[in-house]
Amino acid sequence: MKKVIIIGAGPAGLTAAYELMSRSKDYEVTVFEESDTFGGISRTVNYKGNRMDMGGHRFFSKVPEVNEWWEKMLPSQGALPYDDVVLQRESAIKEGGPDPEKTDRVMLKRHRLSRIFFNNKFFDYPISMKFETIKNMGFGTTIVAGCSYMKSAMFKKKENSLEDFYINRFGKKLYSMFFENYTQNLWGRHPSEISPEWGAQRVKGLSIKAILKDMFGKAFHKKNRKVETSLIEEFSYPKLGPGQLWEITASEFEKMGGNIIKNAKVTKIIKDKDNNLTGIIYIKDGKEQTFNGDYVISSMPVKDLVIGMNDVPEKFSKIAEGLPYRDYMTVGVLVPHLNLKNETKTKTIGNIVPDDWVYVHDRNVKMGRFQIYNNWSPYLVKDIENTVWVGLEYFCNEGDEMWSMTDDAFGKLGISEMVTMKLIDSESEVIDYHVERVKKAYPAYFDTYEHMDDLREYLNTIPNLFCVGRNGQHRYNNIDHSMCTAFETVNNIINGVTTKDNIWNINTEKEYHETKS
Repeated sequence: MKKVIIIGAGPAGLTAAYELMSRSKDYEVTVFEESDTFGGISRTVNYKGNRMDMGGHRFFSKVPEVNEWWEKMLPSQGALPYDDVVLQRESAIKEGGPDPEKTDRVMLKRHRLSRIFFNNKFFDYPISMKFETIKNMGFGTTIVAGCSYMKSAMFKKKENSLEDFYINRFGKKLYSMFFENYTQNLWGRHPSEISPEWGAQRVKGLSIKAILKDMFGKAFHKKNRKVETSLIEEFSYPKLGPGQLWEITASEFEKMGGNIIKNAKVTKIIKDKDNNLTGIIYIKDGKEQTFNGDYVISSMPVKDLVIGMNDVPEKFSKIAEGLPYRDYMTVGVLVPHLNLKNETKTKTIGNIVPDDWVYVHDRNVKMGRFQIYNNWSPYLVKDIENTVWVGLEYFCNEGDEMWSMTDDAFGKLGISEMVTMKLIDSESEVIDYHVERVKKAYPAYFDTYEHMDDLREYLNTIPNLFCVGRNGQHRYNNIDHSMCTAFETVNNIINGVTTKDNIWNINTEKEYHETKS
């Protein structure tokens, strides 16, 4: 029986583990997870009955295999969740599906709303061309933005940076208003220093042209209109947050005989003279231990993977050492209410604004986004009738001034910025708060990233190594893309395929995410 080592119990690692165990009896599979939780950045944190989603995770995919997988783990709701019942809101129901009021193992259907908070006003995200937008921007600014977009449409820039990418699609005025500062806040670098590949993966077909096309498609009730990924209006969501899916997956994997070792930090990957991996060295309970295997599936940061591997040529070690990441901090803040007025047509409990998350474009604060957990799922909030559970999100680098703040100091920073943004009147309104940190949350596209292709080619020369997931490939993947890298890896192992191109090619072509395969 072949032994498979999987590093990391996030979406890619656990998907690979489950798939291997469910599809073949020929493998002994062991997962090593550095923390004591499952899901990686897709985990759910339970603080006194109030649950936090690390980063906000919409479950939406145009890949049938992924949707079928989710349905198997968490069946779609067969009855309305609590808030839809109370508010008499409509929501998709699957006949014979579970009732979220009676069971936890259920996937909810949720309405998508994300907006931009700019100059204390809400703007649609993506920017829409409707009267409210023009009113909030002002007629003069709208004319300037329109002329700027027309200029960019006629005189395309060569896309050498993310700045060029955005200007080509939105014009310089809208770029300066809604992308420049936020992007610099997110990455700690100006968009002119970032590869356009990030936009190609995350924004893809989204542009003013796509927005107008979608808007007119709605207006004229066009059937079968093609909707860009960033324009989806409904998504699925686990009743108890994204981590619930991975907790269930881990449990199902263990029921089949799989083994998960938690609190086990992999520090070294052992390679023999024939360039094959023979095992790993990990630390658990302060003790260094060795574990041998025939295959290694790695979702750990590729930087740490290469640094921990012996006999790596200097050229590739330097590329790995220089790969950048952005870290993430969030503070969950429990308040009785928010000052934001709900001027939408969507009814909510307590009449709070119905946004899932809000992008903050305010140069007076350091906050990048805030989530309203009440709107993700009514079951994330212990007392949804009387409290609002908000997640304030910040981007930083491990070891910098923000990362080094105590939890109390960071919590107070977030709460003070809520006051600055007039989300609440006073810090005294806060009932409770909780801080979380996530290392290497976002693989970044600058510094030595330009040589990532060379590093990938080197890693592909190691026959029994498979790199999967967001950090495993240093690619800003969605959950479904991370899962697809696991599907392809399992196919390769079971079928004895040595090439890795099918794994690395996930989420590289525009059509992949915009149309059904």
